[in-house]
Amino acid sequence: MNKNYMITAQDVVDMLGVSKGHAYKIIRQLNKELEDSGYIVVSGKIPRAYWDRKFYGCQSEAMTT
Repeated sequence: MNKNYMITAQDVVDMLGVSKGHAYKIIRQLNKELEDSGYIVVSGKIPRAYWDRKFYGCQSEAMTT
């Protein structure tokens, strides 16, 4: 897994050990939350900073700067 700004479905599969279909379902849910908050989303990807906040309860350096 690389340290790109965006997390892909394959990254979610690698981190959570879920199927690729379930990874896309998680990404769709998180993208919906972002979109409902007024953010622009990229289909099939989620910002790493948002992922860290939702799954680990912390903010990454990208969110704090």
